[in-house]
Amino acid sequence: MGMRWDDVRIEGDGFVLRRWRDGDLEALLRHADDPLVVRGLSDRFPNPYTRADGEAFLAGKVVDLSGPVLAIEIDGEACGSIDARQGTGERAHSAELGYWLARVHWNRGIMRRVVAAYVPWVMDVLGLTRLQANVLDLNPASARVLVCNGFVEEGRLRGAIRKADGLHDLRLFGLLRGEPPESG
Repeated sequence: MGMRWDDVRIEGDGFVLRRWRDGDLEALLRHADDPLVVRGLSDRFPNPYTRADGEAFLAGKVVDLSGPVLAIEIDGEACGSIDARQGTGERAHSAELGYWLARVHWNRGIMRRVVAAYVPWVMDVLGLTRLQANVLDLNPASARVLVCNGFVEEGRLRGAIRKADGLHDLRLFGLLRGEPPESG
């Protein structure tokens, strides 16, 4: 009873979540080649972001596109991505959430709505009881997206990530299925 990922289409307020496709290359290159987008992401997201990087991503050579990796489409073009990487073995009930959005769409509440649409869907299709996300200390906007969606800050890994400008803390957020959101 495999999930037909190809058919995924989640419509939200101002966006659509859908599978990545080959025709997304030009939009991907335009939006991913931005040092401000990349600075809050892991090093497997390169900067500069080249045509070869985009082609490798769309070919499934960077992340496994057979999983729940969805493009964020706004105004007819892919301008971000959201993914949950499921654990294995004793961690199979859990996944790590990751996402990015083109800078042109920042500060409009879009990512908050994308996460609100994606999280219940991915928890259902993967049978998850826990989602977690790691956020660099220099990305408070991403932390706000998570908190607005019921994630709880569970801790801080001090000096865990080295970027060009030095060491940064990694903030850990978690969400348990059925957990009531904290008021605040």
